[in-house]
Amino acid sequence: MSGSLEPRPAGTVATGSPETALAGLQSFEVMILDRLAAAGLPTQGILVDLGQRDVLMRTAPFALTDLTPEKLIQSSYISKMIIAGSVGLFDAALNYLWDETVLELRKRVVNFDVQYFYEVAEKSDKRRQELKTEDDLPKLDDQKLLAGCREIGLISEIGFQELELIRYMRNWASAAHPNQAELNGLQLASWLSVCIKHVITLPYDHITAQVKKLLVKVKEQRLDESTIREITAFFVNLPAAQADPLASGLFGRYTDLTTTQDTLDNILRLWPALWNRTSDEIRYNFGFRLGRFRANGDQAEATLARQLIDLVDGAAYLTVEERSWEIDSTLDELRDAHYGWNNFYNEPPVARRLREVVGQNSAIPASLNRKYVLDLVEVFLTNGSGVAVSADPIYQELIEKFTPEQASLALRSFTDPDVVAKLHRPLSGQKWAQLLQIIGHKLTGRNERELFDAVQAFAGEPFHLAKDAGIKLQLQRFPN
Repeated sequence: MSGSLEPRPAGTVATGSPETALAGLQSFEVMILDRLAAAGLPTQGILVDLGQRDVLMRTAPFALTDLTPEKLIQSSYISKMIIAGSVGLFDAALNYLWDETVLELRKRVVNFDVQYFYEVAEKSDKRRQELKTEDDLPKLDDQKLLAGCREIGLISEIGFQELELIRYMRNWASAAHPNQAELNGLQLASWLSVCIKHVITLPYDHITAQVKKLLVKVKEQRLDESTIREITAFFVNLPAAQADPLASGLFGRYTDLTTTQDTLDNILRLWPALWNRTSDEIRYNFGFRLGRFRANGDQAEATLARQLIDLVDGAAYLTVEERSWEIDSTLDELRDAHYGWNNFYNEPPVARRLREVVGQNSAIPASLNRKYVLDLVEVFLTNGSGVAVSADPIYQELIEKFTPEQASLALRSFTDPDVVAKLHRPLSGQKWAQLLQIIGHKLTGRNERELFDAVQAFAGEPFHLAKDAGIKLQLQRFPN
């Protein structure tokens, strides 16, 4: 077919008579529709208006000028798109354009790091086990392909939005599904330009290029100290939008049982600096992934995941189930240290671990609320002979974060036998008064406020509180 899309050198716009091309298109249309009619097939609404085809043929060459000769010779789906559009099958043309886009996206993934891409794009650990090589890329749907490319920087945010629109139109206005949508020549030419600009010819930005180099180094060699310093310096200004997928990729690689020991060691050395740049959302995701490993019986992977989380004191980001077990066992260990020999030395490390697993928000699972409060009150009251100086500020910090419900439990802890035993000691009595000062403003309920006032007004020793008739009466207002 002659006209504006005849073969030409890359980087130039084709010349020729548009009128000649239009006449050729019209002649073809008459011929093919006559044959359809002769066969008894429908001819109305089959082909796009000739004027719209002419628009596509006139404008498409401008989009192609950015392609090198090497790219042009490889772009068979673009050829099919233009041929389909020229004969009036715009829905098929859109399909071919999307095929070319997907093909180019997959090439970018392969040229970058296909394993890293899978670790970021596929959120399911189970499904990710099926993704190993570039041959598995078709197993990912187009939406995951797009989203994964955006996350690791292979396409920009603007490009992602533009391509999402084309993907939507491909799904609902192309030959991929029966539809009555109408497309025009300018739309197709514009979408061709988008795919060329945002996928085929898009260079890596600076951060994406650096990440690619980093991944190669981490995987292929044992990093020396100077390289570690160089990479951690790169992390300093790395935004969370780039740090999160990188951390997700390295987490996935670390928990892959086929990863070499040198790569594992490289990740361990880089992990703390990268962790400092990640968002809470991705940190909690690592906790969820650890929980899924355990639930699925993948104990080796769970052990590796826990190593990364422990390395950065990230226990606060574990799942509720994992944290419940962690908090419960840490409380048991804290009591053991508190009542054991040399408690002033042994308590602080366990107290710090408790603070870590409790986290900044102090979100305690409901099933552990009572144990957490009573054990914390108990160690805060000391053993009666002295204060664990390094642990006491941690206890106070955790008590200051009590919820109103927890403060209510702490107020009523004078009924617990272990607490009562502590309150016989003068030092513990002083700490009890300090405890009341800390929790007083957290008591929001009427019953709590009245009990607090009664406890404050009590003239006897605090270990006699539970025996006072008036206080006993007030305690009856609370659930057991």
